[in-house]
Amino acid sequence: MTWQNSAITITTLLPIVGALGVLLVPRGEDRLVKGIGIAITGVCLALAIAIAATYHYSATCAAPPCLQFVLNVQWIPVIGARYHVGIDGISMPLYVLTFLLGFLCAIYTGRYVPEPGRIKAFVALTLLLITGMAGTFIAFDLILFFVFWELVLVPMYFLIGVWGSANRQYASIKFFLYTLFGSVFMLLGFLALYFSGPVDALGKHTFDLTALTAFGAGGGYTHLFQLVVFGAIALGFAVKVPMWPFHTWLPDAHTEAPTIGSVLLAGVMLKMGTYGFVRIALPVLPQGAVAYAPWIGGLAAIAIVYAALACLAQKDLKRLIAFSSVGHMGFVMLGIATLTTIGIQAAIFGMVAHGVITGMLFFCVGSIYDRYHTRQIADIGGGMAEIMPKLSGIFAFVAIASLGLPGLAGFWGEVMALLGAFSPNTSTVAGLNVGLFRTFMILGGIGTILTAGYFLWMLQRINMGLAPERWKDHGFRDILTVEWVSWVPLLVLILVLGLIPSIVLNSTEQGVNLIVKIFGG
Repeated sequence: MTWQNSAITITTLLPIVGALGVLLVPRGEDRLVKGIGIAITGVCLALAIAIAATYHYSATCAAPPCLQFVLNVQWIPVIGARYHVGIDGISMPLYVLTFLLGFLCAIYTGRYVPEPGRIKAFVALTLLLITGMAGTFIAFDLILFFVFWELVLVPMYFLIGVWGSANRQYASIKFFLYTLFGSVFMLLGFLALYFSGPVDALGKHTFDLTALTAFGAGGGYTHLFQLVVFGAIALGFAVKVPMWPFHTWLPDAHTEAPTIGSVLLAGVMLKMGTYGFVRIALPVLPQGAVAYAPWIGGLAAIAIVYAALACLAQKDLKRLIAFSSVGHMGFVMLGIATLTTIGIQAAIFGMVAHGVITGMLFFCVGSIYDRYHTRQIADIGGGMAEIMPKLSGIFAFVAIASLGLPGLAGFWGEVMALLGAFSPNTSTVAGLNVGLFRTFMILGGIGTILTAGYFLWMLQRINMGLAPERWKDHGFRDILTVEWVSWVPLLVLILVLGLIPSIVLNSTEQGVNLIVKIFGG
């Protein structure tokens, strides 16, 4: 087996090996456990960067997906499921982001381990979570995709339920039930694709996503079938995004999760849903996508405005950031709904930018809580710039990036999504209503104004003014070394992606063009 065949398998499954190794470490060896977590995630990140560096971005193909580093072997012959993994330009940024955030979370864990400790279980579950998230982006068999998709539920459930804050049990159960509910409909949709899909020379059906994409894009599924099955699959993805009105589990999960749980949840796990739309729902069921696109765009526009208004009402700092994710993912879904190259490009760029920015915001909120031991904005009382100028400066920088300031990473995904909504796909295949999508664009524009409002108001209440007397004698330490090490890569990426967005856009362009071609774009 060559490097080209085995690279992504080794990279993706290595965290599981690390998790098993952690469990074998004798009790009390906490430093060794943390070291293993850092070492394993560091090796995985190095391998992911090597994969990205050796990927042939100029390679051409006629139909999606355009895969490299492929391994396609028999797995469960009785149902035709195969271990089929590969990667393309759409998957690549999200795959690398997964391991980057995983590595930075492992470094952060080197100092910050929430109560009740249990470091072995904490690190092992985090490593298992990383494998599940990364595997979703490389799986090209629907059963394999579903296995990785479900794999993330258990570790995140325990990370919230054991290491979370006061209402952790309620939040963890709500998270699990919501996502499991969506997964049931998604699996039913996958089974429908299997039984109504193509058969090989021996008359066997397949779960292979490449074959199903070719079959669906070629008109193999009837219009009625696509309407029903797209709705089922989209429901599963929509809960994970989460789209309004399926979002209610997210603020609770974010608020109660430990810091690295929130970072990985916002940074990667939410992207599994939007990635599913781009990878599976759109190319396999294009007629269904066209029929549902206005509804998806409408729900996305509602989410953008609703989330911004909800943020203005929040008293808990972490819950405010959690609601902001609902709005930002609304821009991602609006871009997808346009069925245009610029819109889907905006969506993928928005996924990456949101992962970097909001992951960094949750890092900041975690460190603020570690010092103040409260997330209530009124209890913090302002004046953080007076007593911790470096932390307040970084918090302000990331918040301004999140509100979409030009020159920083948050700008491009939002403005491109709005441009896509201004000129949606009006080809004879798609035929989207221009006036309707321009209404969505206006609502999105209103959302950007409200987003700037709540972030600036948040900074005014946290950073500005004089610090309350009760905090001045606490001797708060400004940013620690472990925080600098964990945060600097994300801070650099926020600036670099803002100035050179082509780093992501050049990677995703070919894959997106192949998808849009299905819709006559």
